[in-house]
Amino acid sequence: MRRLILILVSLGCAAVAPLSAQSTARVGLATRVFHPEQRRNWRGAEHKELRCTIWYPAASTATETKQLIGPPDEPLFEAGSAALNAEFAPALRKLPLVLLSHGSGGSAEQFAWLGTALARAGYIAVAVDHPGNNSHEPYTSEGFILSWERATDLSEVLDGVLADAEFGPHIDPQRVGAAGFSIGGYAVMEIAGAQTDISILFDFCKEHPDTTSCHVPEMRGMGSPKEMLQAVRKSSRESLARSGESFRDERVQAVFAIAPANGMVLTDESLRAMRLPVEMVVGKTDPIADPRDNANWIHMNVRGSRETLLSGGVEHYTFLDTCTAAGKSKLGVYCADNAGVNRDAVHAQVAAMAVKFFDRALKAR
Repeated sequence: MRRLILILVSLGCAAVAPLSAQSTARVGLATRVFHPEQRRNWRGAEHKELRCTIWYPAASTATETKQLIGPPDEPLFEAGSAALNAEFAPALRKLPLVLLSHGSGGSAEQFAWLGTALARAGYIAVAVDHPGNNSHEPYTSEGFILSWERATDLSEVLDGVLADAEFGPHIDPQRVGAAGFSIGGYAVMEIAGAQTDISILFDFCKEHPDTTSCHVPEMRGMGSPKEMLQAVRKSSRESLARSGESFRDERVQAVFAIAPANGMVLTDESLRAMRLPVEMVVGKTDPIADPRDNANWIHMNVRGSRETLLSGGVEHYTFLDTCTAAGKSKLGVYCADNAGVNRDAVHAQVAAMAVKFFDRALKAR
């Protein structure tokens, strides 16, 4: 997925019915740009800002429109349906919030399938474009290597949305969760208290250079992990020096990781020390984030965690938004599901799991 193919469009399309027959709740859609005041590592990104997409429960009078990703005349992904800048649904109490972290080289919009489902279930869902590693701007070596900085993005987005004049009053700061896909799954483990030993990854890739996790499709043209690290040492020694620190945000009370990547670099000591609810779901034969090196390792060490392995050919990119016919013809591996895999059905299954998990962890309070 390159940067030019993921532009959210079609805000004026015809109205469509709610996606789920189980709920008549409407979904609102908004965007925000946050500019943290403190000094931070922007990972060489073109834009020194945190751009976010927000899904939330909208008033019953809101009119949803179909949302698409890609060029207006030939969109590449379907992004559910939502009502742009709709009024909030009336609520007797403040709502729980879920932070969303996209996969490597992806975008906030690629979480539309989960964001809309959470909003229909009574949550505010906020996804951020991670600097240096999102499809709206050129990729950077720092964006790939300094993955722990994603946790700082999530914390500062949480600061921003709580202070937002429109969204802040609707959020219960005592009921905050986080969900992430792929390297975003790693990011939410970091914000939950897991700590990184980045040398594990580089040693592994040195010994097993042909392993898929050492040269994922998004890194094409970026060089080897070793070459990228050499470049980052020149620009981000301070960030590298604190890679093993804790980025725990105590406001986050539960995390849901989808096909988490880089799990092997999370130290067993820090995983065993975690005490908040953790649930994971991954394709059983995922070639990008092999469960044996990632979700299984996390599950083995986090007390009380849950792991679900999906069979039937579900793989890594099944968790991206559903592709249009144009997307399937142009985007190769990102849209190439195995025979018999219904991406919409997988999304519905995993979204229901996430809602159930956060209901149990956050709404029961």
